[in-house]
Amino acid sequence: MSSTQEAGDIFGEGSGPAQMMLRSPTVLIASVGLWGMNVYFFRLFHIDYAYVLNLDLVKEREAKLRAASGTAASAERKLSDVENNAEGVDSKNSSKTSEVGENDDYQKHAFQDDPEEYGREVTWQKLVGLSVVLMVLLHLSIFAWIDLLGGGSIGAVFSFYIAVFIGVVLPLPSTRWLRKSCVIVLQRACELLNPRCFCVNSEPSGPRPIPFVDVFFADAMCSLSKVFFDWGMLFHLASHFPEPVPASTHAIMIPSFCAAIPYIIRARQCLIMHTVGRIKADPNRYQHILNAIKYTTSIFPLCLSAYQATIDPEAAQKWEAVLIVLLVINALYALTWDVVMDWGMLRNPSAVIVHATCVGGMPSETMQTKSCGHALMRPRLRFGLMASAIILLTDALLRFSWTLRFVQHGLFPSKDSFVLATQFLEVFRRAIWNLLRVEWEHEKQEAERKAIVPKHPETEAFIPTPPVSLQMTPIHREGVKEKITTY
Repeated sequence: MSSTQEAGDIFGEGSGPAQMMLRSPTVLIASVGLWGMNVYFFRLFHIDYAYVLNLDLVKEREAKLRAASGTAASAERKLSDVENNAEGVDSKNSSKTSEVGENDDYQKHAFQDDPEEYGREVTWQKLVGLSVVLMVLLHLSIFAWIDLLGGGSIGAVFSFYIAVFIGVVLPLPSTRWLRKSCVIVLQRACELLNPRCFCVNSEPSGPRPIPFVDVFFADAMCSLSKVFFDWGMLFHLASHFPEPVPASTHAIMIPSFCAAIPYIIRARQCLIMHTVGRIKADPNRYQHILNAIKYTTSIFPLCLSAYQATIDPEAAQKWEAVLIVLLVINALYALTWDVVMDWGMLRNPSAVIVHATCVGGMPSETMQTKSCGHALMRPRLRFGLMASAIILLTDALLRFSWTLRFVQHGLFPSKDSFVLATQFLEVFRRAIWNLLRVEWEHEKQEAERKAIVPKHPETEAFIPTPPVSLQMTPIHREGVKEKITTY
């Protein structure tokens, strides 16, 4: 969850509401720059993040194509049997040839590299440059709207968003990559609202599994929970403009509900995957329920904090201990899930005890190449043992950044400044979390690809290997050639 899932001061006038208005665009701009940092490190360590994120979607499209090709081939076989029965034409060979031709044509058109792809490629330089331009534009919007035109903070924020929208939609060749990126973000955001339940999904196999890119996208939204709070508050303030927001229950409940939306979406994804696992008789489907509970523990502090904002301060103080307990439970739960499930680390702590180099025994030839840290964390660490350990420890510390609330009066001039600082810490935590999360997903995909063996179609399901088009991307090919040994 976000480091500070609690309601801010949104009632009345003054610097508090104004600062909160400008908080969400600032955090979003920082997130763009930090994603540029992610792209830089992915390329530096030869991790094809596009391959990792899109593999599930490509497999899904290819499965649909094979199903459509199989239906068309079956119809063609029947027609060929009728027309060529007298001539003794082998309809089965004809249909197989047709099917292979259709698949080849699909690979040629659907996965052939676009000749202009390099001009639209998202690079870390473009992302960092975009964040700098957006930050300058935000300050110019504030100066022009408030200082020159004498407007308020609400108008300044809306003017910034309008200026960004105009800059994106202008058909400039230099911003073509940005338009494509925005379309992808909107597509994934719409996919999060896609109903995948039995009441609207008539497929006999049940709801479609959630692809990794949507899980990754929803997790990023959870770190921007406070941005959703600020957006809810922004539209609430705008609805009362130019009057201040009256102190009422719905005035705080609406932004708090907006802040809970990412966690609700992510918990829903977990429940859908549990349903998919139940249909497929997956023995590990219970893990999706545990994951859904983790996101539920993020909602409890939000609800209690919103309730505290609607009651008398003295009465709210009585609930402070309960809020702290809820925050501690959530932080510990989320940290454990980060390390064990999202990063695949510390799954076998007893391995350190039996590791020969740790207990002073005679190390075997295979053990000499791995340290105690690798035995404790993971045998394969693409970012290296030291960097992975630093990321783990930093993530653990930032999971408890909400403890700054105990010293906020000495460190921060206002509660809004405290929330803004913790939001920056949370998006930074998410950025370093992304590194190990994509790395672990890449390792799982590679292990699955190496373990796949074609099976007899009449006895067991055939699991296809990853698409050639994704396997042969430049970064992935380069990483295979170099056979990186920094694990």
